[in-house]
Amino acid sequence: MSVTEQPAPQPGQGPGDADGDAAAAQLRERISADSLTTRRDYLRIVATVSGGLAIGGVGVAAGILHRHGDSQHLPEAKKVTDALAPGQSVAFRFPGDEDRALAVRLADGSLVGYSAVCTHLACAVLWREDRGPDGELYCPCHEGVFDARTGEVTAGPPPRPLPRIFLTERADGSVWAIATARSGETAKEALCRQFGDSRPEAARRLGCPGTARATESRRT
Repeated sequence: MSVTEQPAPQPGQGPGDADGDAAAAQLRERISADSLTTRRDYLRIVATVSGGLAIGGVGVAAGILHRHGDSQHLPEAKKVTDALAPGQSVAFRFPGDEDRALAVRLADGSLVGYSAVCTHLACAVLWREDRGPDGELYCPCHEGVFDARTGEVTAGPPPRPLPRIFLTERADGSVWAIATARSGETAKEALCRQFGDSRPEAARRLGCPGTARATESRRT
């Protein structure tokens, strides 16, 4: 038989076949182990992220985490922008550097301000001008929607309205943030809470609870 007619060697024949089979077996074991490790790492990451989101959601809902406007004192007024025309919005920070906020000039000239942190899971809130006559405040994380004029929830999972920020416009057209309100809190409640003992005359003019008794006690 010629060399070209010799049959091909079968597995198990030849001096190097045993070493080749052992190497192949080790390679298969390594690939299998790496795949298992990758799957375990993936599941661990997913579990960690999911757990973090769940804890964050519970914390926000329960009031454990920081909420916008929780201060008991009137914050220092802050300039938001030099001017804000109808149909425009601007992002800023107030009352603290960590507090994301949004000012909007509605089409009719009304000036409104809100926390830009969604009351669902603290994602960023944006203003979409093209959604209705006033536009809408929108959280893209879970399709939360808030009324641009009132901050009330109109769609999606957010459990509470957006906390309000009180804005004022000065003679030169500049817009300033001057106070905050908790979610669902009226302007009077917010100002009475933040005036406290530091602005008793202003609190009395607002008719804040307890101010009349305090004034009478000082007179006597």
